[in-house]
Amino acid sequence: MSAKSENIIEIENLHFAYGANQVLTGAQFSVPRGKVVGILGVSGAGKSTLLKLIGGQLRPDRGSVRVDGRVIHELDNAGLYEMRRCMGMMFQAGGLFSDMTVYDNIAFPMRELTDLPEDLIHDLVLMKLHAVGLRGSTALMPSELSGGMARRVALARAIALDPMLSMYDEPFAGLDPISLNVIAELIRRLSDAIGSTSIIVTYDVSETLKVVDYAYFVHGGVVVAEGTPEQLINSPNASVHQFIHAEPDGPVAFHYPHAEFTRDLELGAG
Repeated sequence: MSAKSENIIEIENLHFAYGANQVLTGAQFSVPRGKVVGILGVSGAGKSTLLKLIGGQLRPDRGSVRVDGRVIHELDNAGLYEMRRCMGMMFQAGGLFSDMTVYDNIAFPMRELTDLPEDLIHDLVLMKLHAVGLRGSTALMPSELSGGMARRVALARAIALDPMLSMYDEPFAGLDPISLNVIAELIRRLSDAIGSTSIIVTYDVSETLKVVDYAYFVHGGVVVAEGTPEQLINSPNASVHQFIHAEPDGPVAFHYPHAEFTRDLELGAG
């Protein structure tokens, strides 16, 4: 990617809805090149949707998403394909090909996007799997992996080509404490080693704030707070404070919006 500005991603006045469910209502922020950035928020805040908009899987209803100076949702198929060659994506659900071995899952982007010889692909696959502690799993099928192992394979695939922009959707979910710490440090080291940019979408506060340079907190469809890990920990924003410190009471409601309980019971009885 060319160095057109200090920010690799610029999001302005972003609106997006799934039908009647308005997820983003004017979000805007930027991601500097070469940094590890966290996007925090409760479940359903629109964090994963932001990644899909950045990657061009979704198109915004209003606003713009620029990656390396180009408006993603204005690119044609060829332009989007070219842009994605510089991106790595770890999907929330893993997204492994169920009918391919672990080896072939990691090799897939190398075979699809490069002209590398098969012997070099072999070495790179082993290197990526070794980095996530699964070099001995090459012959396994995704159905033979535990949930945590599948996420580590998905991470290895996301970094297969050392992309200049890596996006991780809940990379720590389902990992045991040891694996979680190792993977968090791997993301940090990879970004530092090749000068790449990483975006971590998560609700895991403790591990994320250990490795990111900067973080944004999304709530109510917009970014309500941003700053360094220390600034977010000490944020005066009530929603951020409740989330960071895992407090049960505060502006972030536990229950999905609903009618009065007695009214629902009466309707059910009727």
